[in-house]
Amino acid sequence: MSTAGFNPSRAVDLSGIVAAAKAVPPPPGASYVIDVDEASFEAVLSQSVRYPVVLELNSPRANAQALSDALVELANEAAGAYLLGRVNVDASPQIAQAFGIQAVPAVIGVVGGQLAPLWQGTKTKEEAKSYIAQLLQAAAASGVVGRAEPVSIDADAGPDPRFAAADEALSSGDFTKAVEEFDKLLAASPNDPEAKAGRAQAALLARASVLDPATVLARADAAPDDVDAQLAAADAELLGGATAQAFDRLIETIRNTSGPRRDAVRVRLLELFETVGPSDPAVIKARRDLMSALF
Repeated sequence: MSTAGFNPSRAVDLSGIVAAAKAVPPPPGASYVIDVDEASFEAVLSQSVRYPVVLELNSPRANAQALSDALVELANEAAGAYLLGRVNVDASPQIAQAFGIQAVPAVIGVVGGQLAPLWQGTKTKEEAKSYIAQLLQAAAASGVVGRAEPVSIDADAGPDPRFAAADEALSSGDFTKAVEEFDKLLAASPNDPEAKAGRAQAALLARASVLDPATVLARADAAPDDVDAQLAAADAELLGGATAQAFDRLIETIRNTSGPRRDAVRVRLLELFETVGPSDPAVIKARRDLMSALF
């Protein structure tokens, strides 16, 4: 397997490329390593249009555990600059055959769906880092500079430092500041589920902190066509524990409105779903009801 175009003597330092991926520090215990088999192979490679994928093809028979460990460390240190996919060729021989691999370990880069053979055989951690740095440089030149989301997070790794500023603002009762801090996290990682949920909760608290529940509920009952009144009443109901009632109120409002007003209620309802959590039975039912109301 040729390594032409990925000569480590020409490799640049990883720091510049990885810096963007570390704009928001990854959560403690975040892993950017995924086991790949024949069933998941195409789905993993399809991600290479967003960020580079590094494939390690290995076998327990190869006695190359040191290389595997080094690659895991490098991938997690890179914090999403690329995704490491690990293939056990004994369990998934068709993947090795597809690449024409005759011996393992072998490491292949994938950028934008294009294969970039890196090396065969064992390498030290520093040597592997140099090859991967060259791959990331090529990916950057091609505009493939997205960030991989963690495959998993070790729940026992300790508190997440990314949320320190937002948590401090929440603790002090500065809910507007907390929303701003969550917005910073989401600007760097838009699909972060924890940041999305935290932002939704902080926004709810910011709105509700200036409301009198009895007043807003009475206003909503007196003015069923007042969208702002219905939004405020749903906030009050949700904070009061009447989750299903809050969702039903907004879904009924969606049924009775159109255009920008309807869309504003839909967006708020989705935000309230984030505060409760996707697996809650009330959210699951409300999602079905929302689809019915919209279509």
